[in-house]
Amino acid sequence: MRESAEFTDSTGTTLPVYRWAPESDPRAVVMIVHGMGEHVLRYDHVAAALTAAGVAVYGYDQRGHGAGIGDGVPGEIGSTGWSALVDDIAEVARWIRQREPGLPIGVFAHSMGSFATQQVLPAHSDAFDAVALSGTAAIDILEPALDLDAPLDLAVFNAPFEPRTGFEWLSRDEAAVDAYVADPLCGFGLDGDASRAMFVGARPLADPAVLARIRSDLPLYIAVGDQDPVNGSLALFTPLVDRLRDAGVADVTTHVYPGARHEIVNETNRAEVIGDLVEWLRDKLIGSPEVSTD
Repeated sequence: MRESAEFTDSTGTTLPVYRWAPESDPRAVVMIVHGMGEHVLRYDHVAAALTAAGVAVYGYDQRGHGAGIGDGVPGEIGSTGWSALVDDIAEVARWIRQREPGLPIGVFAHSMGSFATQQVLPAHSDAFDAVALSGTAAIDILEPALDLDAPLDLAVFNAPFEPRTGFEWLSRDEAAVDAYVADPLCGFGLDGDASRAMFVGARPLADPAVLARIRSDLPLYIAVGDQDPVNGSLALFTPLVDRLRDAGVADVTTHVYPGARHEIVNETNRAEVIGDLVEWLRDKLIGSPEVSTD
């Protein structure tokens, strides 16, 4: 069952929120933070798998995205919008804790959502009991190859692939790509000011002293496809993992899916990917299921 609500953040911006409920009382909560040029209802199948495991799921359309666009321009959030988008993650998590008292809270963040989550963790790692990232990378390393004075054009990521729609970089599953292309709430990048702020905000994450502020016992799960151009064939994935471990984050689990592209939860092996994600989140938030000895 999916319910709708609204959350008003500290800037006065109202964000559309959705809650997926399991059939019985939830034993944990997972918050979904979607990527750029999409919206959280694209994760309905991920929410279904989590609720089947006894987990309540919250997701919200980030500013400039989904139902949050309103009368605005998709992706137009401005120079101060990025920092507010990052802060929203911790604010929504605290709001969820008030609504779901006593339950552990995890976050599953994809792509742009994962970059924002990386940036919120040094100051707010206590807001979460477990964090899972997909389609992620150490984007400060990518910055020199981009023009930060222009809006972020997602088409640059399709260069390694034979073009059919321009979004082949998302998945090997043509039906999933076609659904993305047909969705009027998908397919755009951030405005130039926000794109610049996103990359500038990632620069401190190269500093071990900044990453050392993340609490050492926070469970982290980082899952990517090895054909995802966002991580540069893992060239931007390995440094991310190494930095976190070197900074003292003790519980970092990684999963690289051979052949998979950017949206691993919409890949041809999505059942495997989502199953692995749910198993990890359930284990970290609830604990392993008891095995009967009868």
